[in-house]
Amino acid sequence: MIEQDKRQRNTTSRRGFLSSVSTGSLVLMARLSNAQDGAVEVAAASADEVEAFEPDLFVSIASDGTVTILAHRSEMGTGIRTGLPRVVADELEADWDRVVIQQAVGDKRLGSQNTDGSNSVRHFFKRMRVAGATARAMLEHAAAAKWKVEPASCRGSNHRVLHPESGRSLAYGELVEAASKLKVPKSDELRMKPASEWRYIGKDVPITDLDAILTGKAEYGIDARMDGQLYAVVARPPVVGGKVASFDATEARKLAGVREVVEIGRYKGAPVFQPLGGVAVCADSTWTAWQGRDLLQIEWEDGPNREYDTDVYAGQLAEAANQPGKIWRDTGDANSVITKSEARYQADYTVPHLAHAPMETPCAVADVKTASGKVVSCVLKAATQNPQAVQQAVGAALGIPETDVVVHVTLLGSGFGRKSKPDYCVEAALLSRDLQRPVHVTWTREDDLQHDYYHTMSHVHVEAALREDGTPSGWLQRAAFPSISSLFSDGSEEAAGFEVEMGLQDLPYDVPNVRVESGKAKAHTRIGWLRSVNHIPHNFAVSSFADELAHRAGSDPLDYLLTLLGEDRLLDLKAAGLSNRGE
Repeated sequence: MIEQDKRQRNTTSRRGFLSSVSTGSLVLMARLSNAQDGAVEVAAASADEVEAFEPDLFVSIASDGTVTILAHRSEMGTGIRTGLPRVVADELEADWDRVVIQQAVGDKRLGSQNTDGSNSVRHFFKRMRVAGATARAMLEHAAAAKWKVEPASCRGSNHRVLHPESGRSLAYGELVEAASKLKVPKSDELRMKPASEWRYIGKDVPITDLDAILTGKAEYGIDARMDGQLYAVVARPPVVGGKVASFDATEARKLAGVREVVEIGRYKGAPVFQPLGGVAVCADSTWTAWQGRDLLQIEWEDGPNREYDTDVYAGQLAEAANQPGKIWRDTGDANSVITKSEARYQADYTVPHLAHAPMETPCAVADVKTASGKVVSCVLKAATQNPQAVQQAVGAALGIPETDVVVHVTLLGSGFGRKSKPDYCVEAALLSRDLQRPVHVTWTREDDLQHDYYHTMSHVHVEAALREDGTPSGWLQRAAFPSISSLFSDGSEEAAGFEVEMGLQDLPYDVPNVRVESGKAKAHTRIGWLRSVNHIPHNFAVSSFADELAHRAGSDPLDYLLTLLGEDRLLDLKAAGLSNRGE
């Protein structure tokens, strides 16, 4: 039986995956093709072919029967490192106790590795099934050739190929060599298992990493270690856009175990995933670094956001949401209908900034190598939802190609979108470059709450014209909130289309006159996505307003909502100008 902590610890690159499997193994790689029908392509893999094919997935079967599956998404408590491989194993008819999961490093050629947006299963379910079914079909064909029978008369079952008519069977490991020499079947030639035969998909099972987590053997970002590493805690500007005016590290340097105090420069242009800047204390332990940071004497130059006051800002958002703004949807004539109505109702809803507050705070360890005074490479171990974003951000900060940045993905103590923003990884890389040794950066809980990429603060204004039965004939809603776009475009005050369609523009109610608008709002903090993103303030407002209308009409809220939704119908998302984020 394969030990669960072994499944958890293996981390590999695409080429490393191939070198890790034994000679004679059946190795397949899969990707979503460019065809309009969204077909899945599968090919046999070799170290040479892998560079040209650029697959999303690898699966191999060794001569001893061990099945190895490459996991290219991050595990942060959702079970994705278990869920996706089990889809492969189900179609392959593999014995789950003989499956090894290897964690991939960051590599853009693996397709998107951004474990965000609840899309891992939605986007990879089909290709995982096809990859597993392809491997099973090749094993079945190998057995059929050996027995001189029709392949259709053979069935893969729990790590063996059976021939029910004769009662013969062969273990997968016995068929691997012959199967590896066969032509890879096309996806339309496969026999996919019906849902009634699924053994693993949709079935409850402990996550692969559970035993390692419970026994303390699992490696999270906060546990990651490299030989000779220092531990760093950073004092960051109290205001976004601020910088160090001066600092005195005399007392911090006196603390036993403090090795270096290093200033980190402020970001330039839009924040994106750049460090906020500040002063890092690097020591023999995180605790010592933390204590040393508390002894720093720093004078800050706060910059343009010094006067930011959320109470004042809330009033500015309310003002913006209560006057005409940019039109995103205009069906019928909501303004006229509401203005002329004798029965009108309106309400306003606010949501404050929200912090992600993952159980494990942001953390990463980096080792930067130089030659002749120039950076040549960087290796990181990081609790990240998006290793490719780490490669891009660290590569840009160090001035090296992203391909020279190797990112080993640890387990994540939750993420919620925070850990797809790799500023903390860049901090570790910059400190390692300056100190010429590995540096592990850990954010304290206070750091995490004060310096987060906050979820947007929002104000939503909603109005309705009501019929005699209390249902709306006209509906107007306006929102004002600092946009995620401000993270990438310095000074951006306009709401992005994808934000407005999350709960505003995609209003599903059967109302003949609908108008949706947004107002401008300047960002004074780093604005980032958090689970469900703009559905948080928008759906809160829209659903609360519907409940209030039900109360006014004296109706049961559920009955009223069903009336609002109207008869079953297909919504024309294209005509509504929606990108259909939910697919």
